Amino acid sequence: MNEIIQQRLGASRTSNALEEAQALREIIQEVALYALWRADFFAVAAFQGGTCLRILQRLPRFSEDLDFILLEPAPDFLWPPYLEKLLEVFAEWGIEAEAVPRGRLDKAIRTAVIKDNSVVNQLNLEFYRGQTGRKLQVKLEIDVNPPAGSVWAYTYLDFPTDFEVCHQDLPSNFALKIHALLCREFVKGRDWYDFNWYVKQGTSPNMSLLSNALVQAGPWAGQRLSMDMRWLKAALAEKIKRIDWAKTAEDVAPFLRATEQESLKLWSARFFADRVSRLTGSE
Repeated sequence: MNEIIQQRLGASRTSNALEEAQALREIIQEVALYALWRADFFAVAAFQGGTCLRILQRLPRFSEDLDFILLEPAPDFLWPPYLEKLLEVFAEWGIEAEAVPRGRLDKAIRTAVIKDNSVVNQLNLEFYRGQTGRKLQVKLEIDVNPPAGSVWAYTYLDFPTDFEVCHQDLPSNFALKIHALLCREFVKGRDWYDFNWYVKQGTSPNMSLLSNALVQAGPWAGQRLSMDMRWLKAALAEKIKRIDWAKTAEDVAPFLRATEQESLKLWSARFFADRVSRLTGSE
């Protein structure tokens, strides 16, 4: 089993300790997805967010968390039954990890955390030496009260072996990313990096899902919102004016390879105003 994981790490072609640590975390993420499939998790939930883009669409940035959304609202959702199966499958692959639920059960976002140092100890690492006692951590988050309107898709993955993942399609994933851009109480550079990626792919956001999300949580919660592409571009344009772009670029830089970091020098209100102007969808 370790040989397969070592090969996976070698294919990442890391060039420093930070990239190697990110690649190791990604291996844990991929095995976790396989374990959740084994637990029938994707019969009730879908993969979404930045790590979804990284693993399914090869987004050129690393990502920390595994984000999910229930196919239907279920306030009684609990992580422990799935975590129990996850640890069982991890053990089959020689990964001795901890997995525990975190946070309050009255929140719409339910969290669990995986901690592991067995992968670090077992592999032949080129850069990550001297850190064998450090545990890699992956956070799992799921929205148990999702807004209506997502479209689901299915993708087959082949690491650590063949399995299937249910996930949001790109327009739906993009819609919830835009919701985060407009409604998150703090600015996250990774959100804006992903926004730029979506625009370059020519992806149009799922406007019905976005509208439902905006009136469910955030500054527009509970309002009668008449939202179209013109409204959306104006809202994003206002947001862009208030952002410290140098600080925002610093947030995403550790998740990019050196060649990708060069483009962060472009980040400014003018650059993202151009990205917003390229958004496509119904006016």
